[in-house]
Amino acid sequence: MQASSQLKINYIGMKRKLLFAERMLYGNGETPFNVVIPVKINGSFPAENLYYALDKIQEKYPLLNAGIENDEEGRPWFVVHPKTFSYIPVRIIIREGNDDWERESVKEWYILFNSSKGPLVRLVWIKGDSFSELLLVSHHCLCDGGVLMSILADLLVLLDNGQVDIGKENPILKIEDIIPPSILKNKKKLVKAKLIGSFATLVLWLIPLQKRLIDRKKDYLIHWKLDKELSGQLIATCKSEGITVNTALCVAVLNAFKKVRKEKFHNKISCPVDIRKFTPEIKKDNIFAFGLMLVVSADEKLDLLNDARKMQEDISKKTAKLNPYETIMVMEKSHASLTDFNNFLKYGKSSNDCMFSNLGKIDIPYQYHSFEVETLYSPSVIGPLGNTTTLLTSTYRGQLDFTFIGSEGFLPYQEALAIQKELIHIITIFTKS
Repeated sequence: MQASSQLKINYIGMKRKLLFAERMLYGNGETPFNVVIPVKINGSFPAENLYYALDKIQEKYPLLNAGIENDEEGRPWFVVHPKTFSYIPVRIIIREGNDDWERESVKEWYILFNSSKGPLVRLVWIKGDSFSELLLVSHHCLCDGGVLMSILADLLVLLDNGQVDIGKENPILKIEDIIPPSILKNKKKLVKAKLIGSFATLVLWLIPLQKRLIDRKKDYLIHWKLDKELSGQLIATCKSEGITVNTALCVAVLNAFKKVRKEKFHNKISCPVDIRKFTPEIKKDNIFAFGLMLVVSADEKLDLLNDARKMQEDISKKTAKLNPYETIMVMEKSHASLTDFNNFLKYGKSSNDCMFSNLGKIDIPYQYHSFEVETLYSPSVIGPLGNTTTLLTSTYRGQLDFTFIGSEGFLPYQEALAIQKELIHIITIFTKS
């Protein structure tokens, strides 16, 4: 049984406006846009340990106590409600097999959060005698995959030992907490941001769109892992060639889509970039859901290795040009275009093959006193904003893990299976280059 804490009471009245990107992910609060991170645990633990750990998690992260309310102008805010506390809910089901987590992940995609009440995070416990899976679920407007991994790391530590001090988050409550005053108050940058924001609003308003949404039909999830040997070979090959695993995977993904999709191949994938690498103000464990974006393409005239080398140069140049502060400033001057931007994503013709996100090596320990983390699965996420085709990867305990999400209306399931098979084949070839 959870008990109210004085620290959580002190959060009453805490509020923050949703930034442009968060509003985009939130929509009107009536459509799910959920991120799910599953973890498989070897061992057992009492229910009270889990509830206590979740209570401590809410003490550390103030916005995990928040819902969303609109002000008089219709602008949404994260708000810690003054009258009631909502603890992180736990749905418990009895574990029947190793694939339960996939079925429950897909189920969680469609369960709407009560955003007006909160919290915007919940947990599913697939409870077994020897093994359990925990599914940490959040509305995407609150968290990205990176901070959810930080929350999961805290949860596992507390699940093992409730006396551990996990610290307290210094929450982001206003844009001034992200952007240094020298940039935020710079008149030239303010004028530039306003002009770009106004131009973007006009362009989005003028772009002709389809009148009907594409029927995305049935959604699906495909999961697999590379074995440790192939994972190790890929990592070693990348290291010896001076390229990142992320770049090698981008090349492999593009070539796999080309092989399967043929004339429907766009030669373009969008890749989220962790904004925390460029903004020291945003800490690893800050509740925040905004990322930068790169778009990459393959050079179809080059072999895999030379294409990866060229792409690495391209990514390095594009990364060097990323300016997160100005990007945020421009977006914050573009709130008037939010409806048109969302309509563009929903009704516009997709020109990307997929979104590809690599979380990299996950530095969460696997050995605890009372249990062992057998594996972490890469997150899954699906939302209402256009093409749902998404591939997420991560590396844990020396193995690359893949979660492939799609919808029959955008990418037929059988083609997705063929892309999966071709991707593994290309990675194998790459390691032998």
